Amino acid sequence: MSANDVQARYIAPAASDDNGISTAATLSGAGILTINGALADGGSVTLDDARQVIITSAGDDSGDTFTVTGTDEAGDAQTEAITGADTGVATGSKYFTTITQIAASGASAGNVEAGTGTSVAAKITRNRVRLRGLQYVCNTTGGTIEVKNTSATGSSLYKFDANNVDDTIYPSIPDGGIVFSGGAYVVYNQTHVVSFTMFYEG
Repeated sequence: MSANDVQARYIAPAASDDNGISTAATLSGAGILTINGALADGGSVTLDDARQVIITSAGDDSGDTFTVTGTDEAGDAQTEAITGADTGVATGSKYFTTITQIAASGASAGNVEAGTGTSVAAKITRNRVRLRGLQYVCNTTGGTIEVKNTSATGSSLYKFDANNVDDTIYPSIPDGGIVFSGGAYVVYNQTHVVSFTMFYEG
């Protein structure tokens, strides 16, 4: 590999948005949440990078299931059934890049809204890749960045913990780099990061 083969991806995450997918509304029965939040465009949502979906309930919706349809961090179709909360926030475990529908299994006890959480899964590439370097601009809350193989739930091949300081850090990477045979996905919490840049070959 020559120096010209090294690529970079700069990531500066947007803030989470509690009702960026669907604004508050009451459901009189089973049905579809209207995708009309600030992140919506033409009845669907496309995010900067994949995020977990959150459902906020003003009443007790613990008996309801909210089924999210869209695509995952790699761009493949997926669904997730999220059990509603009792006067609070229910957070999904899967990461969505796009959201095309959220279906409720029953009536809501009050207003319900849908948005994006703070946990992010950024796709670097879904192909074989070699991580060469990382520049991390952190804030005073610190946090952890993990680079995973194959998907957001794959094996963590590189993990970096940042101190609770405003600083720009260049974490150590082995001279030969780190190979991700099934693609590289960066998983982190948006509240811990100002920005970061990944340097890679592949």
